[in-house]
Amino acid sequence: MSVPGIEESIVTTPTAAAGPVDVLIVGGGIGGLSAAYALAREGLRVRVLERAREFGEVGAGLQIAPNCTRILHDYGLLDEAENLGVLPKTMVMRDALDGSELTRLDLVDLEREYGFPYMVIHRSDLHGIFLRACRRAGVDLITDARVVGYENTPSGAEVLLEDGRTDEARIVIAADGLRSVARRLLTDDQPVSSPYVAYRAAVPIEQVGRNIDLSEVSVHIGPHCHFVHYGLRGGRMLNQVAVFRSPRALAGEKNWGTPDELDNAFATTCPDVQAGIPLMWRDRWWRMFDRDPIMTWVHGNITLLGDAAHPPLQYMAQGAIMAIEDGWVLARHVAAHRAENGSIDWQAAFAAYEAVRPEHCRRVLTTTRAWGELWHLDGTARLQRNALLRARDTYDYSFTDWIYGPTALTPEEEPPMFTPIPLDSGRSAAGAGPVQDASCSCST
Repeated sequence: MSVPGIEESIVTTPTAAAGPVDVLIVGGGIGGLSAAYALAREGLRVRVLERAREFGEVGAGLQIAPNCTRILHDYGLLDEAENLGVLPKTMVMRDALDGSELTRLDLVDLEREYGFPYMVIHRSDLHGIFLRACRRAGVDLITDARVVGYENTPSGAEVLLEDGRTDEARIVIAADGLRSVARRLLTDDQPVSSPYVAYRAAVPIEQVGRNIDLSEVSVHIGPHCHFVHYGLRGGRMLNQVAVFRSPRALAGEKNWGTPDELDNAFATTCPDVQAGIPLMWRDRWWRMFDRDPIMTWVHGNITLLGDAAHPPLQYMAQGAIMAIEDGWVLARHVAAHRAENGSIDWQAAFAAYEAVRPEHCRRVLTTTRAWGELWHLDGTARLQRNALLRARDTYDYSFTDWIYGPTALTPEEEPPMFTPIPLDSGRSAAGAGPVQDASCSCST
């Protein structure tokens, strides 16, 4: 579906595979293409199978933290990304009801702390960067290839396509998203539906109708809702995300998250938030799903990557980043397990990949769920949360070191988690009484 005012990064490619490859990747999104590029850089022959008739991404903005821009730099792609994206100076979190500031990150200092910038970029622009990189690297890009089955073979693994064809390689990487077919090889779990729904908008700045400080990423958090906006494409566009809890979802109704619920959810928010709601796209919305963490990602010569392995809720803006990290880590372990004759010990590489990535992503998934709960508190708990956030030092990175630092290649390199702050420790500052136990992981 095309979105007015958004250019899509689309390249038409052959729809029939040509010749054998070392690696077959199912899924041509950001995770699949970034992994393809990472492995092609190691001299491997890589093929990507994309179910759609064209490669492309439609959507809105992404936040790319230092743990990802570090990898883009390693790939030689950071300059291109910076030219297409925006480097904001601050991230500010505010109360969605009264508009008051709660806490902030100085993103200029954050770059000094972690060595790489915090960037916001259009999803299609980041996808296009990886697509062009794959083409330069000689990746075989195949469209209109819907994979319906996976199987290990004596010499590797193969996939079954909907039209009856098969394709095979030494290894298969399933980057086939939230409803991954390959994940069924490992678990019979299902996506977990949150009662929250997201509306998005990416519009030309001249259509906004109000003054926006595009040097900041703005996050308003409130009872059962939040609102985010920031600039894209050099400030020529404004990206907005409005998320709220649906009463109809809670009631078990099928038709939930509709535009009337959007308007009702933000009716009591501050003027800055309410001014953005009329700009939201109203012909589509995204129900928010994740899946419970799983610690086994490898099945013989088949492995999961990206949302197939760890689809998160959106509150930490780490979904695309984790997928990019997956491919980078796997490629590093492939290089480490290559013999002098060029052969690769794939089982050792897979084992090293699985030894570190599932635990990291488990931490992100569970923290993201808790972070979302914290954002959406009401009543006394909201006041206590606000008091804790206001008490945070702008330059305290103890809550971000575990996530924004260098991507771990081994379990030993995985940094320790932050120490949670009990929510009721904000009681005196908020002038509130006791509440149910909760924790505040005060990172934005």
